[in-house]
Amino acid sequence: MGAAARAEPALRLDAIRMRDPFILESAPGGFVLFGTSDENVWGGPATGFDCYTSQDLEHWDGPFAAFRPPADFWADTQFWAPEVYALDGRFFMFATLATSSRSRPRGVVVLAADAATGPYRPWSDGPVTPAAQPCLDGTLHIDGDGTRWLVYSRGAEGTREEPGTADGHMCAVRLSHDLRAAVGEPVLLFTASSAPWARPLRLPDGAEPPAALNLAKDPMFTDGPFLIRSPQGTLLMLWSSHGEDGYAMGIAESAGGTLTGPWVQQDEPLWPDNGGHGMVLRTSGGRDYLVFHGPNDTPNERVRLTSVRIDGDSIRLLR
Repeated sequence: MGAAARAEPALRLDAIRMRDPFILESAPGGFVLFGTSDENVWGGPATGFDCYTSQDLEHWDGPFAAFRPPADFWADTQFWAPEVYALDGRFFMFATLATSSRSRPRGVVVLAADAATGPYRPWSDGPVTPAAQPCLDGTLHIDGDGTRWLVYSRGAEGTREEPGTADGHMCAVRLSHDLRAAVGEPVLLFTASSAPWARPLRLPDGAEPPAALNLAKDPMFTDGPFLIRSPQGTLLMLWSSHGEDGYAMGIAESAGGTLTGPWVQQDEPLWPDNGGHGMVLRTSGGRDYLVFHGPNDTPNERVRLTSVRIDGDSIRLLR
């Protein structure tokens, strides 16, 4: 899979510190794990993205350098949430990047590589999300007619030119077929407050959010979207926000069966307590897994896998 031979004993998942995990089955029985892997997650100079490889989802080799920014690259901080898809004979990474100078808002870029493990290089000309809005957590969705979409979050942040919203937005924008640019205007899919289980993010007395985040007061936020279609044809979105018991993941269903919805939120979160930013891994061996990080407390984040069944209009945990 393009990675160097293992030099040290394989790691177990609970030994890998990572946020926003994403697992790609790049070949039958061959898996690559990506995620937010910088030691300094919230600010400071960014290193890039690392990845790990496995044959059994239990023992992992790595880390291997999947992406390192080229010299004079525009982004230098907050490298978050890489997702990788095999398309058109190549591998494409959708990732959130920012600049410490704040000369442009945080956005989702597209990187490309010839091997699943990289090295990934810039593919889009900067972010494909709106230039005036801070955006994050891009995921790819391909319609039945082959139209390629980026689904992303516009959280509870803002800039001087584009004030933030205290009610986070889940949005989508069409992409060119080559994934290099957005096409047309973004579409609002739903807001955080549309979910009965979502709650404002209220920090403990005296606590402050990371300085690099220009958050609205007591925001409701959307992040970590991931779309999947059930065997019955229902289009589902797994996404995260703050719930009654902390960071949580919920499910929305497209009543119209397409990306533009309308989206109906399930009443209760799928995962209610201190874990989120998930995706569903459907393996060639027939087992499906919910992949997410938990707890949500830096620096204690670890990758979690739990078996699920995608059935009808929901994703169900198998405990």
